[in-house]
This record gives sequence, C-alpha cells and structure tokens, in this order.
Amino acid sequence: MTISVYGMTVPIFTRMLTNLLAVMDKAEANAAERKVDTLVLSNMRLAPDMIPFRGQVMIATDHVKGCVSRLAGRDVPSWPDTEETFDELRARIRKALDLLATVQPEDLDGGDTREVTLKLGGKDVAMSGQAYLTERALPNFFFHVTTAYAILRHAGVPIGKRDYIG
Repeated sequence: MTISVYGMTVPIFTRMLTNLLAVMDKAEANAAERKVDTLVLSNMRLAPDMIPFRGQVMIATDHVKGCVSRLAGRDVPSWPDTEETFDELRARIRKALDLLATVQPEDLDGGDTREVTLKLGGKDVAMSGQAYLTERALPNFFFHVTTAYAILRHAGVPIGKRDYIG
C-alpha cells in the first residue's frame, strides 16, 4: 500500500497539533492548581542551551506550514515568532490547523517529486519532496512536538504517552 503525500502530512500534523492543544490545557489546569504562572511553563527548557517550550511550539508549527506549502509548490506563509503566553501559542497552533484544513489531497499530488530548496548552513540545498518530507520536515516536526511535551512533563504536568499520541 502506498501512502500519499497528503496522508503523510495533513492528518498526522492535525492529530499531533490537536493533541498538543489538549496537553497545553492539562498543563494550564495543573499550573492553576499549583499556583504557577503559565509564563513560567512557556519559558521552561530541559537544558540551559535549549529552546524554551514556546519556541518548540513555534518551530513545530513552522515545520507544518513550511512542509505543506513547499510540497504544494506554494510560498511559505510568514508568521512572526512573537508568541509568549499559552493563549498566544494556542492561537498559533490553531492558525496552523486552519492552514491544514485548507489543504486538499490534490494540492499535494506530485509533492514527493517536486524539488524543494532549503537554506541550510547559509547555502541553498535542493532535494526531492520525498527526501524533504521524510528526512527533514517530519523528523523536525516530531522532535519539536516531543520536546514541548517533555518540557511540560519535566515541569510536573501529569501527562503520559496517551496524551502525546491521543
């Protein structure tokens, strides 16, 4: 069985971003119980040299918009990275979900063979859509969603694998 580019992107991104919203709801409720400001959670990191929770959310959503746009042969929308609060981060996730809701399967037809050019290390690097999807976009997306989850778990939010997977 062959899975389409659409099947490897839109449903997966939608599910994981929806799960991230639910995890954030649990984190906010837990923070309220413990009388912790969610700005503390937004700025938490697993290590001093890591990007904080808010950055993980921004980068995960950047990979969503970048992936579906590039594979559809469209310009990648530009979103300012200014979100700090949980409400602002939720709005960004919903913006990504809204973008995904506009993508139709036929928009991504041929995306696996479309050439995608990324700026990596200051250089333009061209690759097939399939290589971009499987070697860059999906791994990066999952890395940042997983790290966002791990930051909240490390902060004591009572979440588990079922929350992550949905």
